[in-house]
Order: sequence, then C-alpha cells, then structure tokens
Amino acid sequence: MLRFKFLLFLILLLNFSRPVAFSQSLPVGTTGVEDYFRRSQLLGQLDSTVSFTIRPLLPFSIDSDLSLRSYDLFMTGKYRIGSPKNRNGIHMLPISMKQRYTSHPSYSFNDGAMIPGKGFQTLVSAGVFAKLGPLSVQLQPEYVFAANSAFKEFSSHLGSADLPVRFGTDPYSKLLWGQSSVRLSFDPVSIGLSNENLWWGPGIKNSLLMSNTAPGFKHLTLNTTRPIKTPIGSIETQIIAARLEGSGFTNPLPGDWRYLSGIVLSYQPRWVPGLFLGLTRGFQTYSEDLDGSFADYMPFFQAFQKIKTIEDKKRRDQLTSLFARWLFTASKAEIYFEYGLNDHSWNTRDFLMTPEHSRVYTLGMNKLIPYKGNTDEYIQVGIELTHMEQPLDRIFRGAGEWYMHHQVLHGYTNRGEVLGAGIGPSGNFQTLQVSWVKSLKQLGLQLERYEHNGDLANAYGLGQWIDFSAAAVSTWDHKNFLLNAKLQAINSVNYQWLSGPKGSPNKNAFHVNAEVGVMYRF
Repeated sequence: MLRFKFLLFLILLLNFSRPVAFSQSLPVGTTGVEDYFRRSQLLGQLDSTVSFTIRPLLPFSIDSDLSLRSYDLFMTGKYRIGSPKNRNGIHMLPISMKQRYTSHPSYSFNDGAMIPGKGFQTLVSAGVFAKLGPLSVQLQPEYVFAANSAFKEFSSHLGSADLPVRFGTDPYSKLLWGQSSVRLSFDPVSIGLSNENLWWGPGIKNSLLMSNTAPGFKHLTLNTTRPIKTPIGSIETQIIAARLEGSGFTNPLPGDWRYLSGIVLSYQPRWVPGLFLGLTRGFQTYSEDLDGSFADYMPFFQAFQKIKTIEDKKRRDQLTSLFARWLFTASKAEIYFEYGLNDHSWNTRDFLMTPEHSRVYTLGMNKLIPYKGNTDEYIQVGIELTHMEQPLDRIFRGAGEWYMHHQVLHGYTNRGEVLGAGIGPSGNFQTLQVSWVKSLKQLGLQLERYEHNGDLANAYGLGQWIDFSAAAVSTWDHKNFLLNAKLQAINSVNYQWLSGPKGSPNKNAFHVNAEVGVMYRF
C-alpha cells in the first residue's frame, strides 16, 4: 500500500508541476553537490563568509554568479544565469533513488531514512517546491524499504539507549516527510516548520551534535538565510524546537516523545578572513516533564555550570560543542575541529582542573592539488578523525557514553539512530580519502578505521571491535542525470565482540557494502 501511494504521488507531481527557478534548500547529504560547493569555496569561487557549518544550505547563502549557475546545474542539469530570490512559481524537485546492499548491518552513516540493516535497501525521494512572495513550501517525502535480513547479534541493542541492532524481524518500510518544509523568509532570516535533516559543525564525515545519520525530525526553526555582515564580522545562526520519536524496537523504554531544543552560532571575524568560530548546544527532555516556562522551551540560555542548575530536577540531557574552520584560498585548503562535552562542569575551577572530562573531538583537513596543470581538475586529499571514547579521567570520574543518559533513556536519538556522529556512542574513527575531481565529477579511494563503542568493550572486558575498510567511490553527471556509486570491502576484527574476554582468539569477519544512486534533475 505504501508503494502504491508513493507511485500515485509521483504521477500527480509529473502532471501538475511546471519548471521555474529554484529557491529551495539543498538537502543535507546531496551526493556530490555539497562537496562541489565546498570545493568552490576552497578555490575562491564562492563567498568566503559562508561557513558550511549550518546546513541545509539555502540559495540566499550562495550568491556568487558561479554558485547560481551551479545551483541551476544541480536542479536542472543546465546552466542558467539570473537571481532566484524574487521568482514565484511551482517546480519539480529532483527524483532520486539509492540502492544499497550491506552484509555488515552496523555500517550505516549519514544516510537519513535508511537503517543499519543487513541485505538490500532502497531509498526513493521526489517532490515539488512552491514559492509565493516570502512563503515557500517544499514537499519532498522519502520512502525507504529494507530487507532487514537476520544476522548473529551480540545484543538486541547497543548499551542503554534506543539503538536497536536490528529493526524488528520483518522487512522494514516507511513513508516519511523527508526533506519537507514550510517557510516564511525575510532576507536575511527565515522562520518555518520543517522535517529536514540538519548538520551543525565543520565535519564532513562526523558531526558531534547534528548530522543526517538519523531520519529527519519535525522542528520549528528560526535561522539566517545567509551570513549577516556586521561591523565586527559575519554571523550565521539557527534555533530549533523539535520533536524526537522512538524506534519502537527497544524495550523497556518510556513511550513519551522527547522535546529537543538547540542552537548553533557561527561567527566569521572581520579581521581574520576565512576563519569561522562556532558554538552548538542542545537539550532534550521528555515532553511530560515540560511545564510551559520559557526556560523549559529554551534551556540553552541557562548557565553552563552545574552549581547554578542544581535545583533543576527535570529529566534533561544536554550536549554542547565549540568548533572552528579555517579556510586558506591561496593554498586551496582548509582545516577544522570540533570539541564537545556531554556533562556540565560543577564550576569554573572544576572545568580548569579537568577540561577533558566527558570530552570528544573531531579534527580534519582538505587540500586541492592541481592535476597536470589543468585549471578545472584537481586531486583532493581529505583526512578526518573523530574520538568519542572517554578520556583517562574515567578511572576516577566516569562521564558515561556519549549520546546515552541515565534519565533520558532513549539517549540522543531519533527513530533508533543517533542525531550526531554516525559512529555512535564511544566510537573512534579515522578516514583518508584521495579523489580526482572536476566540477561535479569525482573518482576516489577511501580508507577507514572504525572502532566500535570502546567504552562498552572496556566495561565488559570484550576487547576492541575494529573495522578496517577500503572503498572505491565515484560521482558522475551526464545531462540531467547525477550518478554515484560506492564499493566498500570491510574486514572486522573481533566482529560484534564475539571473541569474548580479552586474550581470546579474534573472530574476524569480511563484509561488503555496495551502493548505487541516481538523480534526475528536471
């Protein structure tokens, strides 16, 4: 029935839509396109005040001539020149389909509505966009179907959060609102209701607080549509009030939905071109614990010190991070980091004595090297590492696993997947990618090392479960089509911690992850 409804929806779109210029957001994770804009900035072809730390990107935020033509290239497969800011009308959004086969169900990062399931999986997306003056409506639902095949499980869920290892025992299918939104935009700000995936922070593979690993969630948003220039520099920000849902596959957990409030702020100092400094902060609590006060709905304005919030008896969990991104257009390179905490310090002295308590971090860099002297072809080298295992102060003062909480039992999740880094609680991750790139085209090799939940392994003396992988990746555009593919070989050492206590012989496993995607732009 869900497939029939989705097919009927596509037919209606084709019959009643007409093409006009764009104004909609660029969904987080759009294959190849986000990377293309970020590369354009490294080359000095895009506004250097756009931080790329608050996504989805909006067309108002990418306003150079090259960017407008590139955005049209993404939308229609054709170059058109002209500003989209004041055009009204209705038009088709791209139709996209992703097919994936996974023999390793835990390898599922930054894939939105898809689940970490074994076997074949399909994600289909399409929609329409309508604009009338300041009002815009983006209807872009997503349908996902997963075979969800059986496999040997270490546990029914990872740790004490709503992170099921397997999403039930039957094939899994959902029709979701996807990347849909309704907005009122008054340049340079926008307010609206959205179900879109969000990304906060400078990371490419991992974000500590907000990524597209979990499906999109319903949220009210107040955000800038482009960098706001002030006498001291440029500012971008977003404030959200959201509803988080459980997966329904982890028991026993409270059935109440959770309220998430969060803020992200990015500042580009006028005196240091290319440098972006930022802050993120998010709070979640069960809806039944809300009392209707401003402090309940916007708790991110409260003090960071626990001594000033000791009277707060609510079941509430908070995460926060500081980040920086530094762009060097002369060198066609960037460096970035994000440093996060999941626990208040008691007071300033406590923070200064043990600043590493509950900390996690991401570090990364990107570099473009001209290929054979060509002005439009480059070798791109990207390195990123994320460390989420507890630091050494856990010996005398445990901070718990990131994304898990003793009162908010679902953890920092939506529909059974983490909102932040796709590697999950207490994971550690390192990646190196080398690619040939030209416009939207890319051919590359990706090497990764992924250590699963180091804190869980230490707590039970299980030894480390580490995946070593190599993948060939590609993105290619042809007329109105945008194609992508990935073939990944994974060697799992001590797979699913099945070796048992440390010192036992490792039980390794070999897995394959294959993806093929196609997008048609009207």
